Amino acid sequence: MSVVKVIELIGESPNSWEEATKNALAVASKTIRGIVGIDVDHFTAKVVDNKIVAFRANIRLAFKYESE
Repeated sequence: MSVVKVIELIGESPNSWEEATKNALAVASKTIRGIVGIDVDHFTAKVVDNKIVAFRANIRLAFKYESE
């Protein structure tokens, strides 16, 4: 039997929402094993002086749950 756990993360990039998503995955993969997928919930952006200064991607990351 396989169990999958889901966590929520927010990735950020100064360049694009796609890069923000990839950044969240890259950071998570440093400490989480068995990642099986992500679901992009929504995108947001930080605005300063009427300019986008950061793109943010809110994601749900799914990985296989390993019991001890």
